[in-house]
Amino acid sequence: MLVIVAPGQGAQVPGFLAPWLELPGTADRVERWSQITGLDLRHYGTDADADAIRDTAVAQPLLVGAGLAAAVALFGDVETAPDHIDAAAGHSVGELTAAALAGALRPEDALALVAERGRGMAEAAARTATGMTAVLGGDRGEVLAALDTHGLTPANDNGSGQIVAAGTTEQLDALAADPPARARLRPLSVAGAFHTRHMAPAVERVQRLADTIAPTDPRTRLLSNRDGAVITGGDTYLQRLVDQIGTPVRWDSCTETLAGLGATAIIELPPAGTLTGLAKRGLPGVERLAVKTPDDLERARELVREHAGSTALQQEGRL
Repeated sequence: MLVIVAPGQGAQVPGFLAPWLELPGTADRVERWSQITGLDLRHYGTDADADAIRDTAVAQPLLVGAGLAAAVALFGDVETAPDHIDAAAGHSVGELTAAALAGALRPEDALALVAERGRGMAEAAARTATGMTAVLGGDRGEVLAALDTHGLTPANDNGSGQIVAAGTTEQLDALAADPPARARLRPLSVAGAFHTRHMAPAVERVQRLADTIAPTDPRTRLLSNRDGAVITGGDTYLQRLVDQIGTPVRWDSCTETLAGLGATAIIELPPAGTLTGLAKRGLPGVERLAVKTPDDLERARELVREHAGSTALQQEGRL
């Protein structure tokens, strides 16, 4: 059973899109997507520095654009991806990439939504000084209790001993001064307290655009960050995408679902590494591939041939 996953904000690094633009047709495709998002994705993915791509309004469209570009290189076309994979899941903004890969959203609609999402979340973050800090290790109960003590939200529960705290800078400073026992704290390269009540204005803004979009039912298993559930309705998934802006990401639940479904291989789209790293502990025995450059595509194609199972068989009428 083959799973494609797409990372969330904070995974981006300067220049990560550059090698993908060397593939035939990718530069032209990225140029068209730049017009949809209102951003020069080529510039931000090649020449821009870390501070420039840390901007939420930039980072989110860049991540989705890069993921879709790599998917085209891997599958030949985003629209054909559901015929070759058994499940798709994205972390936070990566859910939009996953929705396009599963056939729930047209790539153009996913890009329009992520551009609005990025702008809305950036504006919401600018209203109050907020941020996010990864809490690594420690006792889970003690970590959650410490976050509650300081008024913080467990905005990302990533499993594998990683919970991301989100809230005001004062709350995060208080946590840093009094961390949970045996836990390490690592501030994240994001500009606000995403997936918390601080994002309410962004939810309202993205909802208005979502109301104009007509999704379709996914053609392969599509997991939701809310609870790890496999969502079969396009309308339901789109609404969950909007709501998820202001509610915690339960990647731990997505991992549990994939384990229960019998995942045997995971391919992470660029900028890859974060989710395959979590899978190393959360899904032991599952083959993992972080697709970082086009040099990784041949191995990715091998994994597709070796592990794609139920969905591909359904397409052939064999299940």
